[in-house]
Amino acid sequence: MDILFTSDPANYHYISTTNFHNYPKGPEHREIFDILGDGVFNCDSKLWELHRKTTMSLFNRPDFLNLVEQTTWNNMEEKLLPDLEFVSERGSQTNLQEIFQRFAFDSIFNLAVDYDPKTLSVDLPYTKFEVAFTKSEEALFIRNVLPKCCWKLLKRFQLGNEKHLSDALKLSDEVMYKFINEEREKKIEPDFRLLTGFMREYNGQSGSYDNNNKFIKDTLLSLVFAGRDSTSSTLTWFFYLLAKNPVAEGKICEEMHTKLGIKEGEKWRKFCVEELEKLAYLHGALCEALRLFPAIPVNPRTPAKVDTLPSGHRVHKNTKIYLHSYAMGRMEMIWGQDCLEFKPERWLSEQGRIKHVPSHKFTAFHAGPRSCLGKKITLIQMKIVAATIVYNYNVEVVDGHPITQSKSVILQMKYGLMVKLTKKK
Repeated sequence: MDILFTSDPANYHYISTTNFHNYPKGPEHREIFDILGDGVFNCDSKLWELHRKTTMSLFNRPDFLNLVEQTTWNNMEEKLLPDLEFVSERGSQTNLQEIFQRFAFDSIFNLAVDYDPKTLSVDLPYTKFEVAFTKSEEALFIRNVLPKCCWKLLKRFQLGNEKHLSDALKLSDEVMYKFINEEREKKIEPDFRLLTGFMREYNGQSGSYDNNNKFIKDTLLSLVFAGRDSTSSTLTWFFYLLAKNPVAEGKICEEMHTKLGIKEGEKWRKFCVEELEKLAYLHGALCEALRLFPAIPVNPRTPAKVDTLPSGHRVHKNTKIYLHSYAMGRMEMIWGQDCLEFKPERWLSEQGRIKHVPSHKFTAFHAGPRSCLGKKITLIQMKIVAATIVYNYNVEVVDGHPITQSKSVILQMKYGLMVKLTKKK
């Protein structure tokens, strides 16, 4: 296995931007992530360009952004807050990571197919489709570290993680095709959900499998994966870091009081997106969580042609390159001697405004043409959730709870984040 890990900003910029076309995802990546088919994260060249152009146009529509805000608040008021209230009133413990995963899963399904899977409620019901996501992410991680001949053998005989991945694929096909077929039978005007948008824009597009339904299914499934995990992972690490840094939490509360005109003890209320954009310190705190714990810790690339990186390393067509965002967020040469400290202030200018940091230095949303399409949506959702919980609750990590990372393509906590919640007065 010919593998190169790099945490050099010059290499990152060169691969993701300057010489972008020589560093596609490549056929090996597509084979490993076959569950995503023709989705945007698996494609290169013209098919990727089509995905990016179409998805950006749908994501940037004012009507869709309003729908994101409305959906997030609906799930906050009807699900997340009642669940947290239930836990706090009883003084019991709860797994905050699981709650955020269920919240994000319900939200992305609302936006994608106008359906509420109702995975988040007080009794936290077992939902096999949501559970299948977590198991499939573990299986995909194993595929990245095992020689191909090994995981191919496990796949052939349906053993271990490969069995979980096959089951997840069958289940995703069953669920997603159901919504696609139902949508085709509707006679009403299309709404602003992603399914209707993609069906309209991809009418006649059959992808590499010559199947329009599969092309739309792969597109939606990729976005459901991203929408669930990017938000839930970051929020989990964010509240873990805040629990360890109460001074930072106090500054977020102080900023909400001063910039939003909220008085001490004022009854809870909604925060609109325009208000949340004023909260520079909150923005900085979320960026710090992403710097230290990026949802996608490494990003794979494969050279199309022999090349020499800015660092001097020679790479070939069979070299697998991993752009290591997790390492980059913890390097003194990039962030200074305090690189391991949680300091939202590093994101603020002397005037208290949000400071711009180049994407090849802060790589949580990747960089160049393949930078994250859902960055704006993710930040809207995270700010709403973060501000509302900080405003209403004190979050305390349970003593002795082990904090370690799971073996997954997403940077999650292996044992979740067990916390106690206390209602603020």
